[in-house]
Amino acid sequence: MLVGLKEIMQIGKERNIGIASFNTPNLECLLAVLDAAETLNVPVIISHAQCHEAVAPLDKIGPVMVELAKRSSIKVCVHLDHGEDFDYCKRAIEMGFTSVMIDYSTLPYEKNVLGTREIVEYAHGKGVEVEAELGALPQREDGGEIAKSPSELYTKPELVPDFLSKTGIDALAIAFGTAHGIYKAKPVLNMDIITEVRKLTDIPLVMHGGSGISREEYREAIRRGINKINYYSYMAYDGYAAAKKAIAVKESDYFHNLALSAQTAMKENALNTLKIFTNME
Repeated sequence: MLVGLKEIMQIGKERNIGIASFNTPNLECLLAVLDAAETLNVPVIISHAQCHEAVAPLDKIGPVMVELAKRSSIKVCVHLDHGEDFDYCKRAIEMGFTSVMIDYSTLPYEKNVLGTREIVEYAHGKGVEVEAELGALPQREDGGEIAKSPSELYTKPELVPDFLSKTGIDALAIAFGTAHGIYKAKPVLNMDIITEVRKLTDIPLVMHGGSGISREEYREAIRRGINKINYYSYMAYDGYAAAKKAIAVKESDYFHNLALSAQTAMKENALNTLKIFTNME
């Protein structure tokens, strides 16, 4: 069942769980995530990041995401992750996505505010909800890095009320020490930022760079106020590892069998992740 961001976030708050938002840049990822969520009967967000346009163009993968969400036995929000410009967000909205993230977090504060507000006004007119980011992650979704120390990129809680009042967003991504991609060293998280932001607002809070931290850290982040956790890299790596192993042992000469090996491994990763976020293990 296709639902909006607010509805799925409310489910998370009522159940005191974190809602997982998985990037699904191809069919194998998409099926793995939906199969896992349906197996556990938990709501889920499926996302397409603009940086994956070359992997799966929005015009091709987007309609598939929307249609499979409609057919699903669980509640599914279809989300644009890290939209980089107004036109791309508009395309996703017109395609049937129920929420979009506009990411102007690396711009000066006032430009972030103005650009975000523009998207909010358009999206809300179409009944679509908007996520934005205050603070930034050192390693970007596209693999690039910002030449600042992590602490310089942390969300400044004192800016949150102003940002929310000026933009009208529906969910806020905050930076407190996570990064996109595979970690080269264990991240140092400043959980107090979550606590300080949560004191200032009851808006849904989002963790980006959600892969690769411990079960205890996930649970602590949720306890302190994180409602949505973006997850992709470690699931995708498990898919790669499974396909690589299948090639090494010469299980098949056909690509579709390699793709199925990857899909099966990603489903298992998604199952474990969903269990952690929803207190099933």
